Amino acid sequence: MAVRVLVTTAFDEAQLDRLREVSPRLTVSRADPETADYSSAEILYGGTLPPDRSRAPRLKWVQVHMAGVNGLYEHPLYADGALALTTASGVHAATVAEYAITALLALAHRVPRMVEWQGRGVWPPDERRWPLFVPTAVRGATLGVIGYGSIGRELARIAKTAFAMRVLACKRDPARREDRGYCPAGTGDPEGRLPDAWFSPRELTDLLAGSDVVVMCAPLTRETRHMIGARELGAMKRTTYFINVGRGASVDEQALARALAEQRIAGAAVDVFAQEPPPGGHPLYGVPNVILSPHVSGFVASYDDDCCTLFAENLRRYLDGVSLLNLVDRAKGY
Repeated sequence: MAVRVLVTTAFDEAQLDRLREVSPRLTVSRADPETADYSSAEILYGGTLPPDRSRAPRLKWVQVHMAGVNGLYEHPLYADGALALTTASGVHAATVAEYAITALLALAHRVPRMVEWQGRGVWPPDERRWPLFVPTAVRGATLGVIGYGSIGRELARIAKTAFAMRVLACKRDPARREDRGYCPAGTGDPEGRLPDAWFSPRELTDLLAGSDVVVMCAPLTRETRHMIGARELGAMKRTTYFINVGRGASVDEQALARALAEQRIAGAAVDVFAQEPPPGGHPLYGVPNVILSPHVSGFVASYDDDCCTLFAENLRRYLDGVSLLNLVDRAKGY
């Protein structure tokens, strides 16, 4: 019997053919999500879900086109435990990790200050060049990773291999060190061997106090909302850099702005915000030594192709009765 697969993202014909090549049992079609007929689909790949189960009575599995599912928590199909739900986690882990390293190097080497002086059209006086531009050492520094998933693991790999950094990892259950999600060959830390120390969320302040750089990579759940607030920022050293590539609402943005304005941390890079785009007059726009970007850390030109590769692998697993990659645990929220 044919297994009907409906794709509602903009996969091109070559990508659809790659899915068809997985097995002759698959019937793969593409449709616009607004006008799609979900009635015969057993598998759905898309950025959105059908509005209710009556539109998709035969649906058994949905793979979404994004890594996080916090935007789906209120959708009626999210609570349907009979429906398998998988994500694109891991597809853009490398580029997000590269963004975090780029931001760290930019902060440590005073690039925002360089750009500021470039805009003035002058060089600073000789007696000010050293205090203005002497960098912070990255090599050998301690990196604290909050959320040791696909992004955090790739970040740890880069930090260890390129900069000999010490890595502290915080995850929901530090005893479960392996990652069973999607991990392209040569990336990440699937076996969890890289961290020098592991921390649970209850031990977060210990990680913060021992880190020179803290990178928030955790998904947004009830437990991670405002995970970084005034208390946590106060646990960091004044020389610490903080980078957020997870979700905006995991950080108290007002508290972060105050910490930067009062120089209680050395600097920050923020790619995600609680409200996107952030409203005019957002407090982070007016503070020193911060790099703000418009939620672009995961941008990669090959995203659709890479998602197609992951989906094809999961289709093989589905047909073989093998566990799917990136299966969402509704109780955890990711």
